[in-house]
Amino acid sequence: MGRMFGRDGMRGIAVTELTCELALQIGRAAAVVLAGHNTEKTQILIGMDTRSSSDSIAASLCAGICSAGADAELIGEVPTPALAWLVKEVGANGGIMVTASHINAEFSGIKLFSSSGSRLSDDREEEIERLILDAPGEIMPIPRRNYGKLTFSDKANEKYIAHIREIADADLSGLKVAIDCANGCASATAKEIFSSLGAEVVLMGNAPDGANINKDCGSTHIDALMRFVGEQKCDCGIAFDGAAERCLAVDENGAIVDGDMIVAICAKDMKEHEKLRNNSILFTQANNLGLLQFARSNGIGTSASSPGERSMIRRMRECGYSLAGDPAGHLLFPDLAPSADGQLTGIRLLDTLKRSGKKLSELAAVIEKCPQVMLNVPIDKRCREVWKNDRAVTGIIDEFEQILGEEGRVVVREVGAEPVIRIMIEGRDFSTINTMALQIADTIRERLNLQH
Repeated sequence: MGRMFGRDGMRGIAVTELTCELALQIGRAAAVVLAGHNTEKTQILIGMDTRSSSDSIAASLCAGICSAGADAELIGEVPTPALAWLVKEVGANGGIMVTASHINAEFSGIKLFSSSGSRLSDDREEEIERLILDAPGEIMPIPRRNYGKLTFSDKANEKYIAHIREIADADLSGLKVAIDCANGCASATAKEIFSSLGAEVVLMGNAPDGANINKDCGSTHIDALMRFVGEQKCDCGIAFDGAAERCLAVDENGAIVDGDMIVAICAKDMKEHEKLRNNSILFTQANNLGLLQFARSNGIGTSASSPGERSMIRRMRECGYSLAGDPAGHLLFPDLAPSADGQLTGIRLLDTLKRSGKKLSELAAVIEKCPQVMLNVPIDKRCREVWKNDRAVTGIIDEFEQILGEEGRVVVREVGAEPVIRIMIEGRDFSTINTMALQIADTIRERLNLQH
């Protein structure tokens, strides 16, 4: 993980931590890196979510891009997957999305995309970091009157809606669907997309005001949709995050259908229709063990990957897979889209529901989720990686892994800039795995305090 960009881009409190000055520097460095060895004028698309801070950050990015001699096209408030698709569609050198996805409005973030529409690789992000932090002088001044041009487009959402309708190949007529747009980017696209496919749509979280993105709505606050589905007497509901990358669902009874369940539903349907390439799905540490057990019982292969969209896409290309996703609803269909697309995921789920003639609760029953316990143990930065070589810590982890066997698993890893050790245990009995998690956490605290 880089010094500025993490697994999911860069985030910080808008204007205070992710400052306009820093955004300008990122724009300048990104223009150089995205240009590569191309001798023609570099073009970079800039999109943003509905936060009030997005205009300031986007304007600063554009200033940096143009000052480095590249052209910037500002496409306005669009879903992140719309930006990713458009970059590839128009042949741009790359794209930058101003969004903090599923977190609160006071934050902002920056995500970088390559010319293929996929997330920018680790090495190219690290080169941007190097230019900003270590070698700003390498971004040489350009000759006078050779600056970049800033243009504006208000057609991005219109083009994206037409594209999604074209690739959807779905008839959703007869379904009444509640859609929670998280007061984010899907507010401008979801109604038209799903209605045009035949669904009767009722919306919530579709009135962004610059400060209410993800506030008590969307995929991170899905309890509001659970109530809304019952109140509106819908067949089901789907919820996006503020950037419209994630999709979770609610069945006809108001019960959550999470990303693991959606992957299982889609995998079973794709296998039956011979659309599951290599008859396999990608599995990460974030997925519930129940998904792995579902795959085994249905004759579906699995391959492991590190969490995070970049790692998953890279692994899917290596293995030739056509489906992956995490419990938070970040699903990947690389045959259809270069990045995670919440609205595409929603279409795939609803299409499967319509063709099955079943209720969503019946479809979700194909997977039995294992009980899970997750604990975070904050540690001092000086203690990074120390626990991995401590025999008391590794010993108790190995012991519990042997006890659980194939009926459970133990995952212990460091996460975050201010490091915590995250302990995740799954197994058949909640009381047993909860006790195990607490014992591992206590052992880590004791051993790290003993050494420091």
